Amino acid sequence: MATDILMPALSPTMTEGKLARWLKAEGDTVSAGDVIAEIETDKATMEVEAVDEGILGRILIQEGIEGIPVNTPIAILVEEGEAVPEDSSTQAAAAPKIETPTTVSTGAAPVKALAEEKGERIFVSPLAKRMARERGIALDALKGSGPNGRILKRDVEKGVTAPKATPKATPTVAPVTASEETVRRVPNSTMRKVIARRLTESKTQVPHFYVSVDIELDALLELRSKLNSTAQENSFKISVNDMMIKAVALALKKVPGVNVQFTDAETLHFENVDISMAVSVPDGLITPIIRNADRKSLRHISVEAKDLAKRARAGKLKPEEFQGGTFSISNMGMFGVREFAAIINPPQAGILAIASGEKRAVVRGSEIAVATVMTATLSVDHRAVDGALGAEWLNALRDIVQNPYFLVV
Repeated sequence: MATDILMPALSPTMTEGKLARWLKAEGDTVSAGDVIAEIETDKATMEVEAVDEGILGRILIQEGIEGIPVNTPIAILVEEGEAVPEDSSTQAAAAPKIETPTTVSTGAAPVKALAEEKGERIFVSPLAKRMARERGIALDALKGSGPNGRILKRDVEKGVTAPKATPKATPTVAPVTASEETVRRVPNSTMRKVIARRLTESKTQVPHFYVSVDIELDALLELRSKLNSTAQENSFKISVNDMMIKAVALALKKVPGVNVQFTDAETLHFENVDISMAVSVPDGLITPIIRNADRKSLRHISVEAKDLAKRARAGKLKPEEFQGGTFSISNMGMFGVREFAAIINPPQAGILAIASGEKRAVVRGSEIAVATVMTATLSVDHRAVDGALGAEWLNALRDIVQNPYFLVV
C-alpha cells in the first residue's frame, strides 16, 4: 500500500523547513532506518530516516525548496511491484502548495518539471534539470533512461537544443549598473532568516539593560595551567571558556534570581542550571547546552563542550542538545575583543558577553600593579531582573573567577 513520507517535525518549535538534499532517488529500495533526506531547520541540517520499507516511488518536493510546512507529503513510498499513485494521499490535499522558485528567463526555452500541456509528470534528477536549463533543452523533448523514465545526466547530454523563446515582455530583473557588477548576492539560508527574526524580536520586544564589570584573571589562568600540566598524557585541556561556564553556573546558584524566564503570567525560576554556549557556524550561530553545569567537573565540561562545538559546526546536533537552556554565554575573547554586549536569547532572561583578557594597570591600595583583566558584560531582561540584582550576580561571578578554587571544590 502506498504511503506518504511527510515533512518531519525535527523539534518542538519547528513549523517548516527546507529540503536540503535527497539521499535516495526515485526507484531506490528503502529499508526502515535508512537515511533518505537532509532537512535544513533554523538550527542545523538534520538527517531524516525512513520508518517503513519499500520503494521510493515518487519525490513530491524537490531539493532546495524552502518553507515546507511540517506534515506536508514530500514523497510516496510503495511496495515492490505496486503502481505509484498519481497523487499523494488526502493529507496532501490539505497541505499548503509549495511553489518552486521562478527562474529568470535568459532567452532559452523554459525548463518545466511538469508537462502541463500534456497533463504528464516528468521525472528528472536535479543535476539533469539544471543542465537542461543551462543548455536550453526542453525536458518534454527528452526520453529518460532511468527508473520510471527518469531523465538523467546522460539523457541531457544526448538531447537536442530546443528553439529559443522570443521574449514577450520587458525583463523583470533590473539591469545591472556598473556599480552593481561587483555585488555578490547570496540567498539567506533558513538559519540566517530565523536568526534575523529572533534577534529582531529580542531587541524590539525584550527591554535590555547592560551591566559591565572588570575581572582579574591571573589566579584563574594559574589554576588552569596547573590543571592542564597534570592531565595524563594531555588527554584533555581545560580552556578559559570551560572555566567560565562553570563560574557562571556557580554564580547562578549563588544568585538564583537571574536564572529565570519571564512570561506574561509568571516568572519561571529554574532549579537546574543549563548553560547555552554560543558557537559560530558557517551561516550563523547555534547554542548547544551544557546541562547541570554547576554539578559537573571542569574536565567533564571541557570534554562535553568540545564535543558539542564540533558537532554543532558539522550540523550534527540533536534538537534536545540545543533547545532549552536557562542562561547563555558568548565568548569573543579569542578574537581580541576588549568589550561587547550580547543580545538576549529568548525566552532566557540573561546572557553574559565575555571579552579578551589583557594586561592592564590596576590600583591595589596605594600602589599601581599590572594584572590580566577581562571585561564581562551582562545583558538582562529588565522585566524579570532588576538592576541591583544584575549587579549582585556580576559581583558574585567576579568573586568566583578571582578565587577560582571554588571551581574545583
